[in-house]
Amino acid sequence: MTEILSDAEADERLGAGWTRAGAVISREAELASFPQAIEVVDRVAVLAEAADHHPDIDIRWRTLTFRLSTHSAGGLTEKDFALAAQIDAVLDSM
Repeated sequence: MTEILSDAEADERLGAGWTRAGAVISREAELASFPQAIEVVDRVAVLAEAADHHPDIDIRWRTLTFRLSTHSAGGLTEKDFALAAQIDAVLDSM
């Protein structure tokens, strides 16, 4: 089983734009257009499938909210922060 990170470890790993509420990290991103937002979701979907780790994604026109938690482990794990970094890279590329 994947090891759950302590609150201090999770806070230490938070990247720019990410916040933590308990066992969930989240980031909101506003894109230039709805099609661009959907392109980001498509790219993140490919990464999530490859990692077998899937974020909750809320789509509101051109604003996306990503939420990550390792539900099977019952908290935040390194998987969440690895996928968060990949999400950041996708957003940075847009």
